[in-house]
Amino acid sequence: MIKEYKTITEVVGPLMLVEEVENVKYDELVEIEQANGEKRIGKVLEINQDKALVQLFESSQGLKLPTSKVRFQGKSIELGVSQDMLGRVFDGMGRPTDDGPEIIPDKMLDINGEPLNPYARDYPAEFIQTGVSAIDGLNTLVRGQKLPVFSGSGLPHARLAAQIARQAQVLENDEGFAVVFAAIGITFEEADYFIKDFRRTGAIERAVLFMNFANDPAVERISTPRMAITCAEYLAYELGMHVLVILTDITNYAEALREVSAARKEVPGRRGYPGYLYTDLASLYERAGRIRDNKGSITQIPILSMPEDDITHPIPDLTGYITEGQIILSRELHMRGLEPPINVLPSLSRLKDKGIGEGKTRKDHADTMNQLFSAYSRGRDAKELAVILGDAALSDVDKIYAEFATQFEERYISQGFNTNRTIMETLTIGWELLSILPRTELKRINESYIDEFCPTPQTKEV
Repeated sequence: MIKEYKTITEVVGPLMLVEEVENVKYDELVEIEQANGEKRIGKVLEINQDKALVQLFESSQGLKLPTSKVRFQGKSIELGVSQDMLGRVFDGMGRPTDDGPEIIPDKMLDINGEPLNPYARDYPAEFIQTGVSAIDGLNTLVRGQKLPVFSGSGLPHARLAAQIARQAQVLENDEGFAVVFAAIGITFEEADYFIKDFRRTGAIERAVLFMNFANDPAVERISTPRMAITCAEYLAYELGMHVLVILTDITNYAEALREVSAARKEVPGRRGYPGYLYTDLASLYERAGRIRDNKGSITQIPILSMPEDDITHPIPDLTGYITEGQIILSRELHMRGLEPPINVLPSLSRLKDKGIGEGKTRKDHADTMNQLFSAYSRGRDAKELAVILGDAALSDVDKIYAEFATQFEERYISQGFNTNRTIMETLTIGWELLSILPRTELKRINESYIDEFCPTPQTKEV
């Protein structure tokens, strides 16, 4: 039997102190009922002997302490999951917001997940096609990977997120694929854009959307990504689907953590964020992966906007330690009109070699990827040198590389947010660009691949 308490002694903002409690656990769900029957919910943040500190999921305004009853539910926050969630839109607490029927759950799952034996993990190894050349061709996403996108204020990471969610697929057509999309701390305008884009393109049919708004309580913002990942775990491990989880914006999530930490008067760490930020982010990111002898998988693309474009800021810094690479959006490329403005040189997918090659993409993928990286890097250097010293200072080879860099940005990187390229189309464009260079410069590619795939093999020497 659930015991009721009328011992609320203090309320400060979203925090409430309840005294004389018994057998209360950390993270336990709490229900607060007022005399007029109105109910609010929260969760236990801290236990100190017979005192429980409760974080409310909504405003404490109008809460009458003497007449309010508190019930500790004996369980953590749970999400009711079902295959019927596909095609639906939920708020940050898992409640439907699309005027559809209530979900009849097959299971109730704790949103904090269950511990996973590291030995049970399988290594990420299969290619996921996003339709974006700068990712598929050069920083390949592998099934079971965690590959974040580092953006900045005002950069079009929302459009890139919608594009990936719309276009992503596994190449094996007989296997189920789903997208779980969690928008954290966004505006109504952004939410409207995401929902309309999913519905306009039909992507909503294979997607589950969780929308948390900027005016929602901070503690709900902390729960939203966990709701999304819990849903993904059900689809992946219970229904055998391959699930891509997109979380945007992790910076808003970290700000909510900082707000709750400050309310609890914890000792702050770097830039005021709680000292456990690394551990907390890891508790989200490490729920991606594959499990041995299980058909399903979870792949994560967390998106975060770096404050002041500072990649050493604690949020991107700690994220980089936990995840397997990063996709970096460039303000310079954005200002020049490139869409999406992905800066491929500092971007990295540490597992890309595991998802490319014969039987996965094509046998020439690795060689062309290395050659494109090398040529673009040298072309960028040549263009920067020309800015300082003028074109006359460039050698004939440097001029070719400078032209290559320009063509590479315009044709390979800048494909727009509505173009969906197959991996074969991406590789073909790469070869067309490499044909600009003299054959003697293609030092990173097997000679047989040049003969087989290069559209106009160059024989001239410069």
